[in-house]
Amino acid sequence: MAALTSIGDEARIALDTLAGRAAGLVNPSLRLGVTGLSRAGKTVFITSLVHNLVHGGRLPLFEAQKSGRIARAYLEHQPDDAVPRFQYEDHVAALVDERVWPDSTRAISELRLTIEYESASGWGRMFSRGRLSLDIVDYPGEWLLDLPLLGKDFGAFSRDAYELALLPARSDLAAEWLTLAGAADPDAPADEMTARRLAESFAAYLRAGKQDERALSTLPPGRFLMPGDLEGSPALTFAPLPNLADGRAKPGSLRAMMERRYEAYKTHVVRPFFREHIARLDRQIVLVDAMQALNAGPAAVADLERALTEILACFRQGRGSLLTGLFSRRIDRILIAATKADHIHHESHDRLQAIVRRLADRAVERASFSGAEVDVLAMAAVRATREGTVRQGRDTLPVIIGTPLKGETIGSETFDGESETAIFPGDLPEKADIALKGLHGASQPAEPAIRFVRFRPPRLERTAEGVTLSLPHIRLDRALQFLIGDHLA
Repeated sequence: MAALTSIGDEARIALDTLAGRAAGLVNPSLRLGVTGLSRAGKTVFITSLVHNLVHGGRLPLFEAQKSGRIARAYLEHQPDDAVPRFQYEDHVAALVDERVWPDSTRAISELRLTIEYESASGWGRMFSRGRLSLDIVDYPGEWLLDLPLLGKDFGAFSRDAYELALLPARSDLAAEWLTLAGAADPDAPADEMTARRLAESFAAYLRAGKQDERALSTLPPGRFLMPGDLEGSPALTFAPLPNLADGRAKPGSLRAMMERRYEAYKTHVVRPFFREHIARLDRQIVLVDAMQALNAGPAAVADLERALTEILACFRQGRGSLLTGLFSRRIDRILIAATKADHIHHESHDRLQAIVRRLADRAVERASFSGAEVDVLAMAAVRATREGTVRQGRDTLPVIIGTPLKGETIGSETFDGESETAIFPGDLPEKADIALKGLHGASQPAEPAIRFVRFRPPRLERTAEGVTLSLPHIRLDRALQFLIGDHLA
């Protein structure tokens, strides 16, 4: 990633890291990045993590909690005043009181959770204050997929975008943009309306790729999908131009305008995002909705693998030395979590994990990734279902039981959002190779292995004393142990 930053970027990163290390001598902290592609469950993951730690949730595989060494966990003011706060209280209210899923991540946000604990060793109790500030940084995965643009000029960006748009799973979605771009003359005088039509058509194609039917993952530039306060700005009014001739753009031409705006996007949007946020992370979790990709077919799964490859290539991974660690942070642990495991029976959990591990292994290899410890986990940060069985003739089928969201359908049945029902979601193949068969080069979706509906958040249990228990989950404790367990030893 060093080649994607300037000398000035590196100097600012070094100064920021040095200041952070100095502050850490007094108040040890760990910066955890949480990302994932649209609807992978980033907001729900952070909310459940904080809720379970603050309320002493059931976390049997999280060693510090299991052994009773955590005295308390509580929220504090975050260290970065210019970054929006993650609205934990609002999200808890949505999950617990209203039983609706909180709004998806639309921009970067941050939250500080401080954990007071007792070290597991006498040596540690002698020299450690037993206090760790966990700074959780939530950001859209679509923005992360912009970071490879820092290493591409406008010509390379245009070629890559054009090649992706021609893939069978995308070509119909991109048809309007391909027609407009093919008719545009890059050497013609710059024209604002032409640039706007191209940008709007390109953005519409990217948005269409996000829909459930395609479930595509690699859709940069990310701010075209989540523009925020940049909507309508020149920095977002550009689009790739196919079939560019070699050489420099003609001054005053459409190509020159597009190149200038593309470079402005990198300078004013992408580079500060990397420098101010990604370069400051210590640990990272990447959430993926693999089941949605499996349902959409081999093309969507191949695109998920492509996205994982680009995401892993963006991180500054590895372990720094004592000296280099003063000036540069490295992400030394990355967890890739397949979410929504509660949508399938536990018999398929290990199969889902094996499928994502196979995708991650190939992504790690393709990204020339080294230095960080990478693990894969199938989990549900909030478990919305429970398991049961139903008799069908002589057979006993494993089912999941929950309250489907209003409007969800199975066959001719449409759910009202209030009634609980038992659903047989199907089984994932026992071997990952079978699930991934036809991964590359497939143009038509295969028959889905899993058909699932979306469920409402669960109604929380209460004790005999009327105390509301923490949010239920699947393997959140394993995720916590991998991500922060060693810092609480």
